[in-house]
Amino acid sequence: MIDARKFTELYQTVYRDLYRFALCMMHHTQDAEDAVSEAVLSAYENVHKLRKEEAFRSWIFQILTNVCRKKLKAAERTEAELKEEHATTELGDGMREDVRRAFFVLTEEEQFIVALSVFGGYNSKEIGEMHHLNANTVRSKRKRALEKMSLILEK
Repeated sequence: MIDARKFTELYQTVYRDLYRFALCMMHHTQDAEDAVSEAVLSAYENVHKLRKEEAFRSWIFQILTNVCRKKLKAAERTEAELKEEHATTELGDGMREDVRRAFFVLTEEEQFIVALSVFGGYNSKEIGEMHHLNANTVRSKRKRALEKMSLILEK
């Protein structure tokens, strides 16, 4: 059984990656913060369902993935609103913006696969288990997504 202290310890090992992942998916800092907060609250309330402590990282990322999906489906944003939000966030150098634009061209599934791989540090098998896909399918989808981004970045 995981108590509040242990939950806090486990959370401290993943909180940065959770935020980066949520920011990548939600495209706005406040939305990312809200998604992480909601996911952590849900995880804490349901920690009794976690069977193995070693599975915490994967488990909480799955919760966050579900929260992000729910929020993205609920939010009806126009492209103009997204551009306006991007203009108000800190973008850093031009390459960062180019990569971000290339990432947004990907389908939602491709974004999840790339984000879980890059920000979450998950391998194809783990991502496949989270999204009920074969590991080879995940590798193929990730490869195609990265190639798509590469083509966009070459322009």
